[in-house]
Parts: sequence; C-alpha cells; structure tokens
Amino acid sequence: MMRPRSGGLRGWLPELAVLCTLIVAPIVFPHLGFSTDLLTRVLNWGLIGLGFDILFGLTGLLSFGQAAFFGVGGFVSAYLLVSHTIDSVWLALTIGTVAAGLFGLLVGWFAVRRVGIYFTMITLAFGQMAYFIENSPLSDYTGGENGIPGVPVPVLGFGAHAIRISAGMPMYVLFALIFFLGYVLARRIVGSPVGAILLAIKENTGRVAMLGHNVPAYKLTAFVIAALYAGLAGGLLGSFQSYMPPDAFSLETSGQLVVQTIVGGAGTLIGPLVGAAVWLWLRDNLQLIPGFAILWKLVLGIAFIILVIGLRRGICGEIAHWWNERRNLAAAKAAEAKTEAIEAHNIDPITKPVALPREVRLTIAEPTTGDSDIALEAKSLARHYGGLKAVDGVSFKVRRGSIHAVIGPNGAGKSTLFKMLLDEVSPSSGEVLLFGEKITGVGVSRAAQLGIAKSNQLNQLFPNLSVRKNLRIAALARRRGPMRFDLLRGAGSIPDVEEQIVSILGLLNLVERADTPAHILAYGEKRRLEIGMALATSPNVLLLDEPLAGMSPAERIATCAFIRDIGRSRTVVIVEHDLDAIFELAERITVLYEGRLLADGTADEIRRNPAVQDAYLGGLHAHEPA
Repeated sequence: MMRPRSGGLRGWLPELAVLCTLIVAPIVFPHLGFSTDLLTRVLNWGLIGLGFDILFGLTGLLSFGQAAFFGVGGFVSAYLLVSHTIDSVWLALTIGTVAAGLFGLLVGWFAVRRVGIYFTMITLAFGQMAYFIENSPLSDYTGGENGIPGVPVPVLGFGAHAIRISAGMPMYVLFALIFFLGYVLARRIVGSPVGAILLAIKENTGRVAMLGHNVPAYKLTAFVIAALYAGLAGGLLGSFQSYMPPDAFSLETSGQLVVQTIVGGAGTLIGPLVGAAVWLWLRDNLQLIPGFAILWKLVLGIAFIILVIGLRRGICGEIAHWWNERRNLAAAKAAEAKTEAIEAHNIDPITKPVALPREVRLTIAEPTTGDSDIALEAKSLARHYGGLKAVDGVSFKVRRGSIHAVIGPNGAGKSTLFKMLLDEVSPSSGEVLLFGEKITGVGVSRAAQLGIAKSNQLNQLFPNLSVRKNLRIAALARRRGPMRFDLLRGAGSIPDVEEQIVSILGLLNLVERADTPAHILAYGEKRRLEIGMALATSPNVLLLDEPLAGMSPAERIATCAFIRDIGRSRTVVIVEHDLDAIFELAERITVLYEGRLLADGTADEIRRNPAVQDAYLGGLHAHEPA
C-alpha cells in the first residue's frame, strides 16, 4: 500500500500528480484512442476501485459482491429522480450512497466473521441475490431487464441561472472532481490509525486481535467504506448515461472490478483507475480491428494473462515497488548487513540491562475489583479434546508484581494453559480471574483491553512493517480502545503513542532498527520485538510463552536481563524449558505434568521436590500419586 503523507508539500505529491493527470487527460489521451466519454467511464470505475482497494488491497478481503452496492446506489438514486420523489440529483446521489452503505453494513455483518474463501463466497452469494431481486421482485422499481431510462443529469445553481452538466467535457470535469476528492479521502483513510490497523489485519489478523483491537469491527468499517464508494459511483453512472442499466448488479461487474484492480496494482489506490483505463481501452479498440470483432474477448483474456504474469504486482504496483526499492536500497543493504553480522558472530546487541521506567507512558487504570494482591488466578481450568485431557483441573494464583513461571515436560499442557489465560482457547471447565474480574469468555481483544498481554512461542509479528509500525499497532490499542473511527488523522500524529513507541524502542535497544522491516531483523531482535509488542499495550500482566526458545547463549543472557527489568514494573508469567533461567528469574513456580498440577511453590521448594525431579528424569512411577 502506498505510503501515507509525511508532511509538507512532499507528502501531497501523489495528490498533485493525480490532479495534473486529470487536467491533462482530456487533452493528451484522445490522441491515444480515449474519447471524453471513455475517460469519464474510466473515472467511474476508478471511483468504485478506490473503495475496493481499501477493502482488498489494504485489508486483504476479496469481495465479489461490489456490484450489489454499485447497483443499490445507482437504482435508488435513479428511481428517486425518475419517479419525481426527489428533484435534486445531489440529494438523490446522497441517499443512494447512504443506501449502499447500509446494505454494505448488513452484508458485511455476516461476511466479516468468516475468513478466506468463505468471506468471498458470502459476498458472491449476496451479490447474486441482489441481482435476482433487482430483476424480479423489485422490477416495478428497477425496470427489471429494461433498467431505468431518463435519469436526469446534475444541475449547478438554482432557477434560471442553473447550469445542466451535459455529456462530454462538463460531465468529465464533474467525474474528475469527484474522483479527486475521493482519492484524497482514501489517502487520508490509508494514512490514519484505522488504515494502519487495516494493513496490520492483512499482515497478521490473529496478532491484531491479541493486541486488543476489535478485528471484526475494523473489517466491517473497510467493507462499508467500499460499499459507499461503489454506491456513489453507481448513482453517478445513471446521470452520466441518462440510463441505469440492469447489468450494474451482475457478477460480471464485480469480476471486472477485481480484474482491473489486479491489472492496475492492488494496494496503490490509483491502480484500479489505471487498470480500468487499460481494460476499457483494449475492449473498445480491439473491436475496431478487422478480424477481431468476434474475438476481442479472447484477445482481452490473453492480454490480461500476459499482464498478470509479467507484472505480478500490477502496473502501478510494480512501478511503486521499483521506486521504493531504489530509494531504500542503501538502508535495506545496511539493515541486512547488520543482521548478518549479529547472526554470524552469534551476539546480541544488548550489552547491559536497560531499566524500564516504573510508569509506562500509556498506563491502564489500576484494578478496583477483587484481591489487589492477586493479579491472576486460574480456577480449576480444564481443556479436553475428546478423550485427551490437555489440561485437567489446574488451579494456581499469581501474586501482583512477581515473576511467576509455569514449567513441565513436553506435552504437559503449558501452551494450552497459556492460551486459556488470555482466552485464546475456551476452557472445557473452570475460569480465569484478572484482579478478581472474570475474563474467561470475553475473547482475546477484550482480555487485552482489561490489561493482560501475551508474547508467543512462535513470533507473531507484522513482517513487512517496520519495527516502529509494529509497536505503533500495539500502542494504538491501549490509546484508542478496541475501535475508533479516527479516519482523518495521521497514524503517527498521537503524541503519547509516539512517546510510548520511543520508550519501548529504547527498552528493546532497537532505536537504530526502528525503520527496519521486521522480517530483516536477527532472530534475537525478533524475539525482543515480540515481547515489546505485548509490552507496548501497557499490560498489568504479561504472559511470556518460551521467550528464550531458539536463542544463542548471548541472546539468552540478554533476554533474561530484559525480562528481569520488565518484572520490576509488571506482573510476569513465563513458560520456559530452560530451567536454569527459570530458577534464576522466577519467584514462584507452577509445575504441570500430563495436564495436571504437579507442584506449586517457591523456586527452592520446586528445586527440591522429588516428584518434580522424577517427572523431568523420565516420568512418575505408577505407584506415585500426581
């Protein structure tokens, strides 16, 4: 996705480039075979594409139902005008756009709770249902197979001084103005906190939820935005050609939008417009070539295949990728060289512990319920998978401000237990209390908002985003709550969030790597970033799932010091196989064996416990109780 503006005139260069192109297009493009009407039609497709690119290119949700919203906006606007229910074209366009948005809200409510192909199939089903309803039950209003003729054109002014926007150049200017405003708005959305979170959802949906964001609500927001853009484009289409065609609802419309976006470049905003220009130009001009009149669809399909194979990211996507690679080549090489040096010499850049401030900048409210001395309590937690008892009736308490460890041999149920503590997995029985408040059943997003966070055994980062942006996604969850519609402010414009990021970067010793994509980092740095993302949500309780896994000796020493510093200001619960590190770090240890609680006590008590020793030396004897 294109970069959000960085401030000043340079940040507005994409908008200025688009504006200049729109101004010169009717002068230059007719020499290339584009009529004014064809340019206007391209802009109409480009307007739908702006919303669709936010849904597909930014958020990663492929919809085959955009024709439904295009048709709703168009037919509602056209019917209101032709029936003389409303005389103002502008008011009819507004109502049609809102109707499309409301329909998008309904469809999205069902669709966004499904992922992958199931999401796509739901949108396809609703699109087909809309097409059937338009052609049958509502044919008295939509004209059925005949569509709605006689749609009036927009008018500027009132009374005798009103100016009708006729076909040709006046209509092109109107469409160009509306497209430009839509493009500016889309750019603002992409660069907003909402846009940053939508991009993170595309990168790693599960991690976004774990940080405390309401993922379905953000997906629904993107879906409704796409529906509003489509509805506005549909309303404009009727006025442009004085006729609202019945095929606006057809599957072909949705399919053509997807094709144009892929050809032009998904995730660029301008890509759908470029794709529409290429697609419509080929369609119109191939039919003019002798011998191609009946083969133009075949040639068009071949041209599409060639474009997709030759330009994997689309026309604009490849250009943007080449430009960014060229501009960031030196920085990328330096970052990769540093990573190679760290891994080749088996070192970690942290040479001494970094003290964590007692008060993290984005602190959460102090708990007011339950026993303030007990931060986290598991009460008879159990998780059964058929006859397999992964966790079976485990209870323990974690004291506030302590480092508490959970250990056990492989298969003891530690990972399942950890997932139940954050409500990633629902227990078969039992519950988890956070400062006396039940969090079982609330979901991972709500649990994170209540003040518990987790780093994962396998890194769950946003690999194509920089270190700074990874931390920003986490910090935004604490600052903004599970959902906020701040669509018009910059993602990096919230002062306390940026201060939080700087604080965590210093703690992680990743200041010099702040603008490095996460996938370039060395393994130890990725592990620290994984922990730092959880810490950036300012939790009262931090769960660390095998933070030392796969680390070199130097990285282990540095990370242990890092965890010890975190434990000075936060309650830490840690699962780890490195017993030397656990006995050095933990004040209290809970031991699991075959899903059951084997022992719970101080580090010295656990070290001397014969049952624990026997479990780690090869399992309990048959005559010994668990």
